[in-house]
Amino acid sequence: MLDSYADAIADLEPADGEVQTAELVVTDDVLVKAFALGPGAELETHEHAASTNVFHVLEGTVTVVRDGDHERIDAPGVVHHERGVDHGARNETDETVVFTASLCPMPS
Repeated sequence: MLDSYADAIADLEPADGEVQTAELVVTDDVLVKAFALGPGAELETHEHAASTNVFHVLEGTVTVVRDGDHERIDAPGVVHHERGVDHGARNETDETVVFTASLCPMPS
């Protein structure tokens, strides 16, 4: 089977305030990681100095934080973060939110 999404997230059932992750693709030059945020959960802001980061919002509505600004993004949605830009995400809803983060090149 070519699609690894369903199997990768099958065990992700975060509780309120919890962030769970699963690696979907790991190669020498790219990382694709799934994030499941329970209600009220937050992925703290951070940056990747040497990697471009792209969020693909797949389920729910996530609030994306970037350089102090925030925006609600509904699934399906795509958010591009340039290298070195502070970014994070939080779930301000009552449902689990799922998105992937793709990083290229692979962070060291």
